Amino acid sequence: MKPLKSTGVLLVILASALMAMAQDKPCKAKWAELPEIPELSGFRLGMTSDQVKKRVPQLKLGHTDPFGVSKTSISPDFDSRIDKTNFADVRTVSLEFLDGTLFSIWVGFNNSFKWKSAEESIQGVSHELSVPAEWTTKGRSRELTCTDFQLSVSMIAGAPALKIVDITAEATVEQRRQEKADEADATASPSGPSPVIGDTSNKVFYPADTSSLKSVPEKNRISFPNSAEAEKAGYKHSASCL
Repeated sequence: MKPLKSTGVLLVILASALMAMAQDKPCKAKWAELPEIPELSGFRLGMTSDQVKKRVPQLKLGHTDPFGVSKTSISPDFDSRIDKTNFADVRTVSLEFLDGTLFSIWVGFNNSFKWKSAEESIQGVSHELSVPAEWTTKGRSRELTCTDFQLSVSMIAGAPALKIVDITAEATVEQRRQEKADEADATASPSGPSPVIGDTSNKVFYPADTSSLKSVPEKNRISFPNSAEAEKAGYKHSASCL
């Protein structure tokens, strides 16, 4: 079994990979340096859950999973308690938090939204954020990866949806999931062949933890590291333990 890498080492590896990925992209922007845009309805990556709740008091965070992630969503069109002043043309907002900090914002617009296509949305967002409009196609989405965040636009029910993700936080979540999977694999891995005890009087061997050994006198017992070694010595597996 290989020892697990420490969290610090994994984070360094992930951060290096993200930096290399960003260097290959046309967008060198950093999220902290960008202006607020109305399409995100006042939400920004890095906000605390308390800051988000202050903006939308009706918001309730979901359960925090074992990796530190919690999710929530609001639908201004269908929730009369929500002040719709800051949610014009917004159908749904989905938010994800890592350790209580906002790292993913998804905004789905309705059909009255000013941008009617993915291409219009890309041009509009790129202009407002002063980032390149050289987005790539991935499945049904168009994406732009910058230094520490990723933008994506897709069409949902005939209207645009905009998502922005903190890629460093996203990598942290993936790293935690991988560590958990590695721990599960390590726990499930067999510890090796079990020792057995042979009875010299009848050339029969038993598992070392079986109660059948009570009938075997100590003077007649012989230990083997595993059943294969016992069989090489001419011993047979006890029929009562098969």
